[in-house]
Amino acid sequence: MKRGDNLTKIARMHHVTLDQILEWNPEIEDPDVIHPGQRIRVAPPQETEGDGEFEPFPGADFFQASVTSPIIEAMGYRLIEENCSVYSDGPDSTWSPADQKSYAKWQRKLGFSGADADGIPGLTSWNKLRVPAVYE
Repeated sequence: MKRGDNLTKIARMHHVTLDQILEWNPEIEDPDVIHPGQRIRVAPPQETEGDGEFEPFPGADFFQASVTSPIIEAMGYRLIEENCSVYSDGPDSTWSPADQKSYAKWQRKLGFSGADADGIPGLTSWNKLRVPAVYE
C-alpha cells in the first residue's frame, strides 16, 4: 500500500468488495485506518491439504505493470527460494520486468519452453510455486 490508498480503492482495483477485503483481513479493526506499507490480502487464502495456506492464482491479467500487491512481493521471495531470481535489489510489491524474468526462470525450471515460459504466471506453474498466503 502507499499513501493515499484506501480499502475501497484497493477493493475496486482488485475487482473484489470491501466486505471481502475485511473478511480476508480480520486484523483490520477500523476500515478507515490503514497505513502505508501495510499488507492487505486481496484474495481468499487457499487451503492446501497438509501444507498450510497458499495464495490462489489471481489470473494472468493480474500480472501487469500497473498492479501493486503484496502477493507479487511474496511470489518474488518464493522465486528467490527456488533459485530463480534475477532481482538486483530484491522483489517488491509492483510487477516489474525482473519479476517476469524471474518467473520465466521458474517456468523453465519446471520444463516449460517457448510461449509457455514467457514469465507470465499460469495456473499450473503458480500452484507449483506455492506462494504463501499474505497476512501482514
